[in-house]
Amino acid sequence: MKLTDQLGNQLILNSTPKRIVSLVPSQTELLFDLGLEDAVVGITKFCVHPFHFKSTKTIVGGTKQINIEKIKALQPDIILCNKEENTKEIVEACQEICDVHVSDIITINDCLELISQYGQLFNKRTNAQKIIDKINFNLKDFQNYIKDKPTLKTAYFIWRNPWMVAGNNTFINYLLKLNKFENIYSNLQRYPEVDITKIRKEGDPEIILLSNEPYPFKEEHAFELGRHSHHAKTIFVDGEFFSWYGSRLIKAFSYFKLLRERL
Repeated sequence: MKLTDQLGNQLILNSTPKRIVSLVPSQTELLFDLGLEDAVVGITKFCVHPFHFKSTKTIVGGTKQINIEKIKALQPDIILCNKEENTKEIVEACQEICDVHVSDIITINDCLELISQYGQLFNKRTNAQKIIDKINFNLKDFQNYIKDKPTLKTAYFIWRNPWMVAGNNTFINYLLKLNKFENIYSNLQRYPEVDITKIRKEGDPEIILLSNEPYPFKEEHAFELGRHSHHAKTIFVDGEFFSWYGSRLIKAFSYFKLLRERL
C-alpha cells in the first residue's frame, strides 16, 4: 500500500500495521472509535480518551517529550504524529524506528482526510466512512443553526503567564469562524503572546473564551481579564471541542449549540 501523509511524506506498507503507537491525544481517541483498540500499544500521558487506555496501554511520554527506548521496546509497525503536537525532532527519531504518519490539521476537511487515510491504513474503511458521514451530517445541521446568529467579537485564551491566545492558521481559529466568533487576534499567527492591558485597543471583544486545556483557568483569571476588557462576557469552555479533531467532531456541534445558547 502506498499512502502520502498530510506533510507529503510517502509511506509504502507491505501489510496492514498491527502495532500502533499514537503520540496525539485526539488521534488516539479516533483509533478507538475506528475499532482499533487492540492494535494500539503505546500512547502519551495526555491521551485521556478513552479513559481506560491509561491503565491498559504503555505510556511513552508526552507529546513534546518521548521515551524513545520505550517506543522501540513496543516494536511498533507505525507511529502516528501531528505537525503541531509533536516536534520535528520527535518525528525524525520515530522514523528511525518504523513508518511514521504525520497529520496537519487546520480545517474540517483536513480532519475528514485524516479519518479517510486511517481507514485505508488500518483496513477500517467502513468504520471511517461512518464517522465521516456523522461529522458531515452534524456539520450541515450546525451550519443551518448558526447562519442567522449574530457574529460576536471574541478572544480565545489558552495560557496565562504569559497570556496566550489562539490566532490565525490554527484549527481553533477555524472552529471559531464556524461558530461566528470573530477572533480579534486573527491578524496574529498560531498561538501568540498578548498584552491583556491592550485588549480594548486590539479588538475590544464582546466574548472572552477561557479554554480548560492546556491551562486550567479559574474565576480569578476571568476577573483579571474583565478588568481590562470593556464589559466582555467571559465563558469557560471545553477546549477539547475546539482543538481535538477526528471522531471528537461528532459531538462538537451539539456542544457549540449549547455554548451559543449561553450567550
